[in-house]
Amino acid sequence: MRTPEELTTLFRGTGRKVTPQRQRIFRALDNNLRHPTAEGVYGDIVVDMPTVSLRTVYQTLAELTELGEINKIDLGTGSARFDPNVEPHHHLVCDDCGAIRDVTANTTEVRVPSHQRGGFRVEETEVVFRGRCRDCLSKSSTGE
Repeated sequence: MRTPEELTTLFRGTGRKVTPQRQRIFRALDNNLRHPTAEGVYGDIVVDMPTVSLRTVYQTLAELTELGEINKIDLGTGSARFDPNVEPHHHLVCDDCGAIRDVTANTTEVRVPSHQRGGFRVEETEVVFRGRCRDCLSKSSTGE
């Protein structure tokens, strides 16, 4: 994802409105490795910008996705998540707390056998590793 300043220029250059709320959303996503939900982004910014609406957050995330600046992903955690890392990568997902981490892994050997594709053309491969994160593992070992 581009920097907040570059996103401001991009939005203006494509005829989109640039408001203080949108600029704050850009900053909330900048280097955000948590893969936030729309509600999470809203919760992060409403504290210091009470005039922002959840609708504005959803609309801005949709436009950033449309522009290819973020990826909207569904990893089975109950809500769509937004990933500012648009480079090819995969994810580690904690089945207990829902935490998500990026992981770079070589998946070039992952193939769907041609006899099972039924005319389907594979254009992209995404691998999701599921398990339990360090924090959840330590909680279970201490009996919490």
